[in-house]
Amino acid sequence: MDGQRSHITRDCLIQIFTFFNDEYLSNASLVCKDWHEAAETPWLWRRMCLQRWGFCNTGQAECERSRQAWKRYYLRRSHLESKMSTGRSGSDYTCKSLRGHTGRVVGLLYLEENAAKQPDLLSGNATICSASTDGTVRSWDVQKAEQRWCSPVQSPLTGLVSDREHGILITADSAGLIKAWQGQSGQELASYSAGSPHCTLLQYNINNNSFLSVGTSGGTVCTLVCPELSVKSSLLFFDGFHVNILLNSPDKKWVLAGVKNNEHFSPKVICAESLTSPSEEEDPLCQWLPSSGCQAAVFIPTQPARLASIHHTGRSSNKALTVVDVDMKKTKCKREIHVQQVGSFTLGLSSRAPEILLAAKDSGTLIVAADRELWIYSLKGECLGSFKDHTGPIPSICVDSFRVVTASRDLSLRVLIWKNDSGKGPFLESRYHLLGGSHTMSRGFTHVACDFSSIVASVEATDGKDAIKAYVFTS
Repeated sequence: MDGQRSHITRDCLIQIFTFFNDEYLSNASLVCKDWHEAAETPWLWRRMCLQRWGFCNTGQAECERSRQAWKRYYLRRSHLESKMSTGRSGSDYTCKSLRGHTGRVVGLLYLEENAAKQPDLLSGNATICSASTDGTVRSWDVQKAEQRWCSPVQSPLTGLVSDREHGILITADSAGLIKAWQGQSGQELASYSAGSPHCTLLQYNINNNSFLSVGTSGGTVCTLVCPELSVKSSLLFFDGFHVNILLNSPDKKWVLAGVKNNEHFSPKVICAESLTSPSEEEDPLCQWLPSSGCQAAVFIPTQPARLASIHHTGRSSNKALTVVDVDMKKTKCKREIHVQQVGSFTLGLSSRAPEILLAAKDSGTLIVAADRELWIYSLKGECLGSFKDHTGPIPSICVDSFRVVTASRDLSLRVLIWKNDSGKGPFLESRYHLLGGSHTMSRGFTHVACDFSSIVASVEATDGKDAIKAYVFTS
């Protein structure tokens, strides 16, 4: 046997090992020294990583000096995904309660997250931030289930967004006061009065410059430079109506502004340059969408400026989902925004749904939630799946490349895992519930957010003191 093995070169062994899966490859490394050295070849594990997750961050893993960086990444990530797929309490995850707010949670987000692309998936401590009607914004360590800092009390908060690139938090309160906070320390950096009791916030970065667009109850979109909150523009688009839809396109060239559930107005696509670098000689460059009564909208994340929206049709009880592409048409004399319809189809949604949620996974998959149900659609209108896992309304959903998590008033989170069929493309498989506690003490979940190793959600308490549940998956 030894004599036969001596004629097999390491290159031949490596070529043979390309047919092995991770379990066989790990077992092969235990046979003898030659097999061990061949099976530990970084190229083999890198190849398996890219075959399974084409989007993993190869640059970061290659920067690690350890020869086993790719192997460690593959084994840890696949093990973590297995835990997130089964969701067994006690063995796959731990649940911790984060308490401190004395009011209703109105915003919940990750300022720092454990991302799937990190070579060491659990090297950092995830940080979440929450805003409440108690007038405070708080920062929490997810793994340790500890509060890091709490802001001074102000008027009840109504909104929360973040600039992750620069580690900045931005809040709005019921008096229309906008504040910027340093995410690590909680230090107040600047403030600005929008003069509106209800503000819609949109943060976005263009060429490493941070901007905040604020939709007011009077129909104005005010754009500020962050973190100093100095005014770049203030433009009236919907006179006397609350701007409660604000979105930024993936290519950062467009901002969508709209009035939700108003059949007299269509959303407007605005050139971001008109907001961030306004010209005194020219009017803002904007264009109405060809549909009114918008209830939800989302930009497709893998396209430069492809927009999906759910809106009323001619009959108020019917809803349609329309997809358009936005680009700029230039002539010798002027520039014009061109909106081209890609597709449109009718949705079978109940007219009783108080709120409709719309999200997008990739260039061809849309997720719709209304009342107690969840649907998956292609851009052509094909229903790829529907789910009725909840007994209460769904006020919040979180979508990433691995799963969809729905938060319900029935005090449960439902976890659905993405699968891929070579013939049909991506589809969802409903897996398990995460429970949030006692119905006698709470009215259900209101917000949910995820990173690659945890899920956090806010629970509305009957005594008015909302809590945050953190479900941390173990590697």
